[in-house]
Amino acid sequence: MPGVDWVEVVAENICPGHLPESLRRLRARGVTVVPHGVGLGLGGAEPPDPARLEALAARAEALGSPLVTEHIAFVRAGGPLTASPALEAGHLLPVPRTRDALDVLCANVRAAQRALPVPLAVENIAALFAWPGEEMTEGEFLYDLVDRTGVRLLIDVANLHTNHVNRGEAPSLALAELPLEAVAYVHVAGGYERDGVWHDSHAHPVPPPVLGILADLAARTTPPGVLLERDENFPEPAELAAELDTIRATIRTAAAAHPGAPARPVEPEVPAEARTRLAVAQTALLSALVAGTPAPEGFDRTRLAEQSRALARKRADVVARLAPELPEILGPFFRPAFLGYAGKHPLTSGYRRDALDFARYAARSPAIRNRAVRRRLAHWWLERSGPVPPATHGAARLARTARAALHLV
Repeated sequence: MPGVDWVEVVAENICPGHLPESLRRLRARGVTVVPHGVGLGLGGAEPPDPARLEALAARAEALGSPLVTEHIAFVRAGGPLTASPALEAGHLLPVPRTRDALDVLCANVRAAQRALPVPLAVENIAALFAWPGEEMTEGEFLYDLVDRTGVRLLIDVANLHTNHVNRGEAPSLALAELPLEAVAYVHVAGGYERDGVWHDSHAHPVPPPVLGILADLAARTTPPGVLLERDENFPEPAELAAELDTIRATIRTAAAAHPGAPARPVEPEVPAEARTRLAVAQTALLSALVAGTPAPEGFDRTRLAEQSRALARKRADVVARLAPELPEILGPFFRPAFLGYAGKHPLTSGYRRDALDFARYAARSPAIRNRAVRRRLAHWWLERSGPVPPATHGAARLARTARAALHLV
């Protein structure tokens, strides 16, 4: 498609030594590719995992990227800080806008900056719920983060719209409070509203309210770049090109001004007690969302229930993409069976392990009455995680026969 200046790739979806042909073609044409991470969990209580940072750095170097991006979110909780089982959200969850959470986030961002070979930009996320007892607005939280770390910002105007619908937060107030001189680039995306809740889908056309927020931002500063996030349900090229033209026109018609950059004070170390308090709060919330424990006091239980259902649906969708044989084997029973499994088995070790665990669970489930289906599930599981995959039994017998023959000789 002509007129595409640069693209993003989800960092965790590529291997530095085996880049897809599509990315190699783009790089050969001089198109900039930015790795966009989703797994660091910079807003979590634990420091960022050195192995994940090393992997993100390798992707930036393999792509020759000018910067890398991640999210202001937590994606896992539990573990040593809380002496509880480690839990994975499988999704980006909001960080409480408190002084403790800000101290921890700043320390984690600085650790990431030291480990990465290029500058880091962090993105504001969309959320279905708000934390009780927050001490700052989103704009104040982001301003202090930039002031203390010098990190760049990836502003997602679609996420500002999501938080306006779901949490009653005014996008114009957030933009007025942001350090706009720190903006690295901007995200624009579509979504849909259901039962009064806005879902940031990345699979629908960009709605007028999101374009309005983009215009508000462009009237305050000239964004270095704007990226349309479209992850699935791609329209015909002409429709997609028209959407890009609309985004360009929105930016062109807005006035620009550039405020000066704030000074950066010396940053103290984060107190251990702040990490522990944040770890306890995030673990209690994530456990309520994925493990069925009671909702922590002060949260909107209706919104937490909606977020919990959304996490389970996302798990089902990802497992169906990673292991398409499972919905083929189970047919219409796949989704209800998976949701029943998800309610009892929190995500702990990633989606590939999740697919294997679900197959084993379904193969043993009395709710699956068709024995042929259960046998196919068991065979699928054994092929991928059994001690000796069934497909190799014959080869193993031949190998044993060959070894016996050599011994006799």
